[in-house]
Parts: sequence; C-alpha cells; structure tokens
Amino acid sequence: MQAVTDLPFWRLMAAYGGPDVYWTEYFRVHATSTLERDILDCIVRTPTGRPAVAQLIGNDIPSLIRTARELQHHPIAAVELNLGCPAPVVYRKCAGGGLLREPKRIDGILAALREAICTPGVAFTVKTRIGFDDTDRFDELLEIFARNGPDLVTVHGRTVAEMYRTEVHYDFIGRAVRQLPCPVLANGNIHSASRAEEVLKLTGARGLMIGRGCVRNPWIFTQIRDHLAGRAIRLPSGREVLIYVEALYAATEPAVPQERLQVEKMKKYMNFVGAGIGPTGPAATAPGGFLHRIRRAETRTEFFAICTDFLDHDEPMSLLPAPDAALPGAAAGPG
Repeated sequence: MQAVTDLPFWRLMAAYGGPDVYWTEYFRVHATSTLERDILDCIVRTPTGRPAVAQLIGNDIPSLIRTARELQHHPIAAVELNLGCPAPVVYRKCAGGGLLREPKRIDGILAALREAICTPGVAFTVKTRIGFDDTDRFDELLEIFARNGPDLVTVHGRTVAEMYRTEVHYDFIGRAVRQLPCPVLANGNIHSASRAEEVLKLTGARGLMIGRGCVRNPWIFTQIRDHLAGRAIRLPSGREVLIYVEALYAATEPAVPQERLQVEKMKKYMNFVGAGIGPTGPAATAPGGFLHRIRRAETRTEFFAICTDFLDHDEPMSLLPAPDAALPGAAAGPG
C-alpha cells in the first residue's frame, strides 16, 4: 500500500468509518535515512482518532534502532518491521519480503528492535509473508518470531514470489495462530464482510488487516462490524461509489493542481476500484470495459465522464472483485 495510504487517504477512510488501527506507509531505513515528513504527518496530524502503527523497511540494524527510537518520541501505538513487501525494487535490496531468505538475519534484527522499543504503551509488531519463493522455512520463521517476543504478528498468506496472483494460504495463518504466543492478524483477500467472518473462523486470528479491499470499498470496515454483530450490511449505490471517487480525487489532489498528473494518479486507485465495477478478469480491461476506458483518460472531464457512465445509478453494488465464494474448510473453524 506504499504511495496509497497517505494522510489524505487516512482522512477519507475515517469519513467512511475507518479501521480500528491505521498503518503508515513504510519508512525507508538506511544509514543516511531520516523520517520522511509526509509519512510522519500521518502520525502527528492524524484526523482519525485511532491508533497509528509506524512501519519500517530496511536491514541495517543500527539504522533500524535509531529510527525506532526516534519514532517513540511521536504518538504511535507500535513500531512495525515489514517482512512482507513483495516489490522487486525492495526485495532485491534484501529488505521487506527479501529478508525472508535470511532467517538468521531476521533473528538479529528482531532481537535488536525488541530491545530498542521500550517506551510504555508502544508495541513492537511484525508483518510477514509465509516465505520468499516457498514455505519450507515458515516454521523456522515462527520459532524466530516467538523467541524475540513481538507483541503482534500480521501474516499475509502468500509467498513473496506469489505476489497477489494466487489464492491465499489461510492454513499457514492458522498455523501461526497456534504456534505464536502473541496475537496474530490475518491478511490477504479480505474483500467482503462474509469473507472476513470466514477467515476469522478458519484461522482463529485475533483480527484482520485490510489493504486493497478498502481502496475498492471504503464501506468495508463498517460492513464487517455490522456483519459480525449480526446486523444487516448496507451496500452502496452506484451513485454513492461515484461520490466516493469524486471525494478520492479531491482528497488526493495537490495544493497546486496539475490535471494530467492527478488523472494519472487516480488511475492507480482505479486499478483497485475498477475490479469491483462491471465484469472482472480480462473483460474488465477489454475494449469498452471500465478499466480499459479509464486507463485512456487524459483529462478530468474524460475521467469523470467514464466514471459517470458506469456509476450514475441507484443499484446497490457489492464491489467484489470476484464471486465471494466460501473458503474451503471455512465451516470447520480454527484448529
């Protein structure tokens, strides 16, 4: 969610109900790094009223310690080490998901951060995938996590090599729940209230981390809360989705507008939103499909004319990227 979950996006999510906890984009940590001002703004100027977790990415222990200590002077709920980012530009530097190839190195980093994060009320958390290109070392990773005592671990149930292309291996998240002494959050393809309930039952996770699903559907947090409380969920109309897109455009527009650049920026968000509009799969990018057309828009007028063609209606929209089928084994619950 780098370059997506910035302060304007946080503000917009909060207006739609928002999550219980917000994660920053990751601070890039190296020998000469400083705290990036725009990411720090999310912490010091947060409009959400909810806790914020500061996320770090890097592999240099002295620099990670320095940054963790600096962040503890700010109003954060936790400092998190990212071991999950699958972007090649990150993992090729042996950071993010790239560190999963070196468990011993992770052990040293976690031990150092555990000692450095000592401010009362500030937790130490970890976000991980289940391996780099296979899952052979997953149990070893869990042993390393358990030994170094993080207060929370979030598991994205894919390997780095799988990116976002495959089904999520929720059984590995369940294994982490059973083997770790700390709470575990489940992450990956949580795109509806019913899927949220199924994943919680299947994995036994303490909670859920939602990324791409909330870009597509900012109502998802309220929908999940209502569903888990036994209340009927409300689906937005096409026109309400159009209003959300308009609000997203306004929220992310810079102080000095540059129309062409802003339209290009919106296409990044529309890659998420568009998966819930009309046909999915190849049909979505076929001539005449929403994503096919939106990717060719060059002006604000063209952009919103396309959005209006698809969204100016009062029919309820689930915003699901695919049929929200039950997960294999979901009825069995955790175990």
